[in-house]
Amino acid sequence: ASALPSNRPPPIRENTRSPIRWHLSGSLNRCYGCAVKLCVIGTGYVGLVTGTCFAATGQRVVCVDKDASKIERLQRYEIPIFEPGLEELVRENAAAGRLTFTTDLAAAVQDVDLAFIAVGTPPTHDGEADLSAVFAVAQELAKHATHDLVIVNKSTVPVGTNAHVQKLVADAEHDIQVASNPEFLKEGGAISDFMYPDRIVIGVRPGHARARRLMERVYHPLNLSSTKIVWMNPESAEVTTYAANTMLAMRISCMNELAVLCEEVGADLQSVRMGVGSDPRIGSQFLHSGPGYGGSCFPKDVKALVATARRHGIELELADATNRVNVRHRSFLVRKLKRHFGNDLAGKRIAIWGLAFKPGTDDIRESPSITTIEFLLNEGCEIVGHDPEAMANIKALFGENITLVDDAYDALKDADALMLLTEWREYQYPEFDRIRDLMRTPAVFDGRNIWVTYKLAEQGFEYAGVGIHSDPV
Repeated sequence: ASALPSNRPPPIRENTRSPIRWHLSGSLNRCYGCAVKLCVIGTGYVGLVTGTCFAATGQRVVCVDKDASKIERLQRYEIPIFEPGLEELVRENAAAGRLTFTTDLAAAVQDVDLAFIAVGTPPTHDGEADLSAVFAVAQELAKHATHDLVIVNKSTVPVGTNAHVQKLVADAEHDIQVASNPEFLKEGGAISDFMYPDRIVIGVRPGHARARRLMERVYHPLNLSSTKIVWMNPESAEVTTYAANTMLAMRISCMNELAVLCEEVGADLQSVRMGVGSDPRIGSQFLHSGPGYGGSCFPKDVKALVATARRHGIELELADATNRVNVRHRSFLVRKLKRHFGNDLAGKRIAIWGLAFKPGTDDIRESPSITTIEFLLNEGCEIVGHDPEAMANIKALFGENITLVDDAYDALKDADALMLLTEWREYQYPEFDRIRDLMRTPAVFDGRNIWVTYKLAEQGFEYAGVGIHSDPV
């Protein structure tokens, strides 16, 4: 299925201003001298990375968003999110004319072959994904299409969404086929994930040959050395995203539960992780303990999978437990902090290093720092925080209730404790003598176990990690 047929055009040459292109909405044998044109609706994290990376392969892409201020910023090459390398890639491809931005969906869809829907699907109160934006965009695309079109669901959506979108566009004037193409991008490494994928999951229905050919063609530049495309029906593609994220989240929650056990029985989680991860059937990835997982994918997707299953009368007990363990574990470091200070945190000055949910991003969605800050504020603490990228987002959330400083060491002045929540590279090997001298009491709560090998107790610190066998603080 993945082999290129003999009548398939030659690969697109990258970094070429006027390459010969092939228009696939009709016969594969017709050359029009123009690019296979793409439209990406939604310029959030997924949409902007997707559109920019497709443009970097030589495709012509127009990105659409209803937020006029965001589009104006993008037209000035101002990136609304932090993702390493993205600003340079946007600037390069926009300057080359391969990447444009607009608020006019009706105009954008006039001359495209593929329309990728990459709008948000936030959780509702019961954990289900809110699909209203997906459905609204699909209807607009059907309304304004001037020729046969393939709509691609790039947003993370529950099983059954593809079928519903196909029904919504069934009465369109032109033939519209709907494909599913879930994303597997890691924040902080999204460009590399897109350009060098370990798999490309595409769901198409039997008989939708045009959708399959267009999807194979558009991903061809990323699929040259080996077959990366995994073909399946749309329902399978929709389940795959949630299944992958839930399984990874399960590993994290499992290690966090084991961390609590290790501290209770005198075991060392670092040693356990090495012993378990050396089993090739298990592997070493996602076996690190911490203050709980966060971000835009794991929390939302685990809850959405559970909610979808319940709608079908099925209880996914492992997935449900994964979420409950994560919620409970977010207070783990605070509980340790309270024990250290005799259950009285009122008036304590707490420094926090790391506010984003992970390094390499300014994203604070479901970040453990948010829960930690809320707990500490309720206990009457004074909080001083630092993060290389996420402080503006935290400031918008907490306002004047916390203090944010531009220099990480300024957060330590007269601090009663330091909590490390995000393992940014600049925190990996700090000046420990300076940290100790700045703090009122040198108590360190290492939520990522990045300082466990530095023997901080011998340097005058009271040190606590997660699941680490050490003297209690």
